[in-house]
Amino acid sequence: MATAQLPESPLPPLAELHDAARVVSIPTRTRFRGISTREAVIFVGPLGAAEFSPFVEYADDESSRWLAAALEYGWAEPAPPLRSAIDVNATVPAVPAKQVPAVLARFPGCRTAKVKVAERGQELADDIARVRAVREAMGADAFVRVDANGGWSVDAAAEALTTLAPFGLDYAEQPCATVAELAELRSRLTRAGVPVRIAADESVRKAEDPLAVARSGAADLIVVKAQPLGGIAPALAIIEEAQLPVIVSSALDTSVGISMGLHLAAALPAGMLAGACGLGTVALLAGDVAQDPMIPVKGVLSVRRPTLDEGALERFRATPDRERWWLERIERCYAALAARA
Repeated sequence: MATAQLPESPLPPLAELHDAARVVSIPTRTRFRGISTREAVIFVGPLGAAEFSPFVEYADDESSRWLAAALEYGWAEPAPPLRSAIDVNATVPAVPAKQVPAVLARFPGCRTAKVKVAERGQELADDIARVRAVREAMGADAFVRVDANGGWSVDAAAEALTTLAPFGLDYAEQPCATVAELAELRSRLTRAGVPVRIAADESVRKAEDPLAVARSGAADLIVVKAQPLGGIAPALAIIEEAQLPVIVSSALDTSVGISMGLHLAAALPAGMLAGACGLGTVALLAGDVAQDPMIPVKGVLSVRRPTLDEGALERFRATPDRERWWLERIERCYAALAARA
């Protein structure tokens, strides 16, 4: 795993981070990525709110990159935006097909949908039904993507994407787990004349070498997330080196983390954005920490920092034992960053 890149400015004192930290636990509307509650630390930084929310199973070395991103966003000015609004996609969890219209209704105006597939315990038939329901609900002119989170083998991915291709897929995100598998799958689909592009997500943000995807020709585009890559500046550096089209996405963040992603998308050079970004996922949470949650309007989010809602921070405040768990995690990740400084 690549090590965290440090903020250019000195690390703020650990005591300052403790004082600035608010730990929240927000239910999800639908079970998503195996969780039904999203925990996060919201820092009240000198330049605005920042989020630290690596998933609980992530090790400290990986999580320290997320802390570096929070410190960059809350304690340093982000790159200047080149655009004021970002198109976003709807995100459809691995729900039964009959629930698809209700999910899409939470993303008003979105003309792109990303559909979760390859869910553990489900079959290809479930994926087909879900994608069909999305296409029928959104119409022929909408963009439909699928995201397997690395859940397919090459053979299973080839079969699934050949079957799903007639629905007019924009691309398939991380259909297989490894860069080598992505490269093999991409080659196989090309030879078979299956018109589905391959996007790499985990092979960028969780890789020892996030540029291996680009060098090996394993993907047509990359999906980047600001938090896992250590912040906006490190993400922009990877994008500049990769020279592949980009979609900016989130990790089921609150509006605070979404605003970081929006600032990353807004700073991309002209021509780099490959379409609507995966930054509408606040709609999948049953609450938020902002007075003005980052919910798309006509499929668009404005590039801004949200204003924190003190009542919501208290309402979704984590239990004391979870607060301690997160504060101890911050200490360990901070120590990892300090050791590299």
